[in-house]
Amino acid sequence: STDAVIDDVKSWQNRPLDEVYPIVYLDAIRVKGRQGGHIINKAVYLALAVTMEGQKEVLGMWIAENEGAKFWLSILNGLQNRGVKDIFIACVDGLKGFPEAIEAAYPNTQVQTCIVHMVRHSLNFVAWKERKQMAADLKEIYAAPTEEQARRNLEQFETKWDATHPMVSQSWRRNWERIIPFFNYPPDIRKAIYTTNAIESLNHSLRKVTKNRGAFPDDEAIFKLFYMALRNISKKWTMPIRDWKAALNQFCIFFEGRVPMQN
Repeated sequence: STDAVIDDVKSWQNRPLDEVYPIVYLDAIRVKGRQGGHIINKAVYLALAVTMEGQKEVLGMWIAENEGAKFWLSILNGLQNRGVKDIFIACVDGLKGFPEAIEAAYPNTQVQTCIVHMVRHSLNFVAWKERKQMAADLKEIYAAPTEEQARRNLEQFETKWDATHPMVSQSWRRNWERIIPFFNYPPDIRKAIYTTNAIESLNHSLRKVTKNRGAFPDDEAIFKLFYMALRNISKKWTMPIRDWKAALNQFCIFFEGRVPMQN
């Protein structure tokens, strides 16, 4: 029965979590919902984590009434109450108020503009046939060995694309300060952060279930559908993300003293 599903959702949303997650991504999926006779756009936020074992795990989902530091802090406090003591890297998509909130809840967490989101936004600006080329040129930026080289590659990108697609380099420049931490990490950690398919395939699967639906009658209906979809999606998550062992070794060095002892 539907009530049973809602009980499942509630216990899932409140289940205890691990003490440490190396990477947590926050991603938003927009859906249409009814509110007081109107149909409005709602954002469902998902926290997708990579565990110490390199497994993907969705920590929870939330619907934003109004997004800002207070909303994010309530989510982060919720994670703390469920046992999360430390997050190494939080990958977010320019969320207003999030850096302030994470500073308060997890002062040692490195906030990183999500490279996956940056690429996704950028490719929205180009026609299908140019996507591959632009993706390759963007990779020259974020895969550069140093920040200086990345800057130079961004300049080359501008020379090539700005005449036709000026919005793309503008968004990389605007977010540059929050992209930079990425260049401090060794290649194995970068690769782990950038396993696009983790967040992209989740996003894609959830969009598929919401695409052809009208407006949801209420938030409960949204949670139920997402929960059922997540249950199916996560059944496929049997393997650690690629080259996880190498990344984990680097995490141990880079975030020294913060990696829990494996028993």
